[in-house]
Amino acid sequence: MLKKLFTQTKRDVTGGNGRSSPHLIDLRQIVKSYKTPAGPFLALKGVDLEVDAGEFVAVIGKSGSGKSTLINMLTGIDRPTSGEVIVGGVPIHALNEDEVALWRGQNLGVIFQFFQLLPTLTLIENIMMPMEFARLHSPDERRERALDLLEMVEMAEQADKLPSAVSGGQQQRVAIARALANDPAVLIADEPTGSLDSKTADTIFQLFEDLTAQGKTILMVTHDRDLASRVSRVVLISDGEIVDRYVSQALQTLDDKQLAQITARLEPVTYAAGTTIFEQGDRADKFYIIIRGEVEVVKQFENGTEMVTAVLDSSQYFGEIGLMNDAPRGATVRVAADKDAALVSLDRDTFATLLDGNDLTHDVMAQLMRERMTTNHILSLVPSLNAPEFAQSGTLTGHRYVEPGKTIFKKGDEAKEFFIIIEGEVEVIQPDQNDAVVARLDSGQYFGEIGLLRGGKRMATYRAAADRPAGAFLVAISRQRFVKLLDESQLSEKDLARVMVRRMR
Repeated sequence: MLKKLFTQTKRDVTGGNGRSSPHLIDLRQIVKSYKTPAGPFLALKGVDLEVDAGEFVAVIGKSGSGKSTLINMLTGIDRPTSGEVIVGGVPIHALNEDEVALWRGQNLGVIFQFFQLLPTLTLIENIMMPMEFARLHSPDERRERALDLLEMVEMAEQADKLPSAVSGGQQQRVAIARALANDPAVLIADEPTGSLDSKTADTIFQLFEDLTAQGKTILMVTHDRDLASRVSRVVLISDGEIVDRYVSQALQTLDDKQLAQITARLEPVTYAAGTTIFEQGDRADKFYIIIRGEVEVVKQFENGTEMVTAVLDSSQYFGEIGLMNDAPRGATVRVAADKDAALVSLDRDTFATLLDGNDLTHDVMAQLMRERMTTNHILSLVPSLNAPEFAQSGTLTGHRYVEPGKTIFKKGDEAKEFFIIIEGEVEVIQPDQNDAVVARLDSGQYFGEIGLLRGGKRMATYRAAADRPAGAFLVAISRQRFVKLLDESQLSEKDLARVMVRRMR
């Protein structure tokens, strides 16, 4: 029966003017702007989305985030201000209204939160309607197919009843059958369980899982984070942008299933420029990933001075130290003064689940945590860079700016300084490997300790990343001061060697 019901026949209503794409759904740089009395409102901001056949994708986000606008682009109900919408090779954005209506009826199935069954038609007649609209099959074939679909959703015995005579969960089953009437490649489910109790919602979700197993592609808009965590992929929309790619870049050790589970639990939040996210000494309760903008990590010292120890930007994370150590915040984190910042956060329990479920992620975070803590410890021993004694001592080189692509030191140079990156990125290069970039370090990390600890020459070439137009801002500490800091602190060479060994691999 399933082979009969779902033939996966591709229908082209464009006269053969399709676009080549390896993906079933391909949204390219979608911008949607609406005119309002207050001026233009950007509902979608250059969105890219690729979905392959057979995927079950949950689309989540707060009200007003852009979820509905995104779905309207896919269904052809609305058109992008700019960008391309390609589904099954068909450029939906380029079709006229009649072509869109025909394409939608033959290639797309839509499932609504409140079912939208026609109240004066029986259940089987509701399922036959899309076939009649698209002029598919003979009348007898339509009825036979409608019965087969009702049997698939376990509603065949209710075929001749009106929608009002069955429960909400049963109506949603029929709505799913109606969406499948014309054998569409893609199902769009808009809050399909929003008006159902949890048990019925779980039954509907299982039906969706069965359909994807049979080759259907489903995009489900939902507010139910528990259901969203069970799909193969989660697309999180915040302020008109798809943000899950930033999460995957920040947490590269997660597999697709783990990424979906974590993304379903993320909470988007926006902070105004200059706003403090948390204070040094606060209880650690959340883990953060930066989507847009910059945040400053500020270490506050007992003498009342403070130092910006790192400037973090998109796809970087913070807040892990307090959670992993079950300790108060070790620094203040605030949004940079020049622009707002968009973040996503995980609560303490979900963060713990993330680490428990992935040893590699735990190890990577623990390694970065140790490095950040070592940096903070070193800086806590260094008085303010503006202090008169340091301006005169010659033991602290001070702030240094390095232009993009410029060398900081070369392999073989004498090791004279230790560096902490405040902002930007630094590339580690091995000349013996055709100048291969073997590592990239970013703000809050340090380098230069290898040559100092070994009392000799530089083991690699370091330069400001060529692809970061802002260059790199560093704090440089002289050999004399570096040695003194180690002597004065509880840090051992092993603390620094943990990072040193990783860089030399």
